[in-house]
Amino acid sequence: MSETTTEPVRAPAPPQIEAPAERTRRLRVGGLMVVFALIGLGLAIGTGNGDATFQLVSGDLQNNLVGVPAQPVAILLGALGVLAAVAYVLRRVPQRYAGWLAAVLGVCFIGAFLCWAAAGKTFPLANQFQGTLNFATPLILGALAGVLCERAGVINIAIEGQFLVGAFTAAVVSSTTGSAAAALIAAALTGVLMAALLAVFSIKYLVNQVVLGVVLVVFASGITGYLFDQFLQEDAESLNTPDVLSAVKIPGLGDIPFFGPILFNQTILVYLTYLAVAVVTFVLFQTRWGLRVRAVGEHPKAADTVGIKVKRVRYSAVLWAGVLAGLGGAFFTVGYAGSFSKDMTAGNGFIALAALIMGRWHPIGAMVAALFFGFATQLQSQLQIIQTPIPGELLLMAPYLATVIAVAGLVGRVRAPKADGEPYVAE
Repeated sequence: MSETTTEPVRAPAPPQIEAPAERTRRLRVGGLMVVFALIGLGLAIGTGNGDATFQLVSGDLQNNLVGVPAQPVAILLGALGVLAAVAYVLRRVPQRYAGWLAAVLGVCFIGAFLCWAAAGKTFPLANQFQGTLNFATPLILGALAGVLCERAGVINIAIEGQFLVGAFTAAVVSSTTGSAAAALIAAALTGVLMAALLAVFSIKYLVNQVVLGVVLVVFASGITGYLFDQFLQEDAESLNTPDVLSAVKIPGLGDIPFFGPILFNQTILVYLTYLAVAVVTFVLFQTRWGLRVRAVGEHPKAADTVGIKVKRVRYSAVLWAGVLAGLGGAFFTVGYAGSFSKDMTAGNGFIALAALIMGRWHPIGAMVAALFFGFATQLQSQLQIIQTPIPGELLLMAPYLATVIAVAGLVGRVRAPKADGEPYVAE
């Protein structure tokens, strides 16, 4: 006679209780998502008749065009955006997928908006993505510099100043030597010199890091402006005519339809940016040095007790960040504009700080945030070209409004490294 074995009855898992702070954040972010979803749906309903044509290859106005019925596609995307926003608010998907809902909403909103703007017109989609990468490249490098500094516990407000000296040095060195490599090396070195000032005064002399960063930005603006007036304007032909880096196509990858020419037919500085994102991510989270950097940024006293040289680690992180910020500054002259002008970085160092916060002090998140700002910046110029019925002043404000809304609304309260901005004095 066989014995019957009964498995123990497992009690159902208790329901996950949402913390009040998390619920408040979900409702705030969800409310903002619903507003954007409704705006997207409203634009979709108001989309004119005809096709929205998208140009897939830059400069090709005859071929490589894709047309879609503007209003039906816009309404479909608008409805999907509303569903994503409502699902986020009502928690109809697991919390780990909440970020995907926000991404779906963003794609649907942008798609509906582009259908509305391009109804009966041709929108240069390839130019939009190419411009996005151009605007985002220095922001990514600046944000990575901020990640290295702040993960080590040093606030780097001086990214704007490092951009300026890097741009100035790259322009002068390229003009005098004709060497792109020399220009990039010189820009990186001047970025390191600015970083050394930040490191010495904040780590050794314990100067308030926010005030110090502002002072360094003013110093960089003043010194580059003075040198520009005294030397570059007087002899622009020999000192301010740098060679712009030429694009280098990667065989095979550069032939991929649409994305190939955008991503893999770029200058060496853009390729260095790709590499920098991968290297900083790997180093911070997969190496012993990266673990020490994060340790001194979170709890320097505990790190000191286990033998980590806190100040030495902070110095190294800040100086390596200077390399990245200097290269980011070089992009403004030898990577894009072709000459230096006073204060030409136009506050992009502070936008890189916003990308750092929006990306939650993570290299990949900071890169995505920088691409978001680059997309918004390029979009306003493209909309002016196709003459959308939006006031030009509002279009110029759009990238900055988008950044403020994203940082304040979609990101909400974020936690910086615990020791960020706190000087460490060994006992």
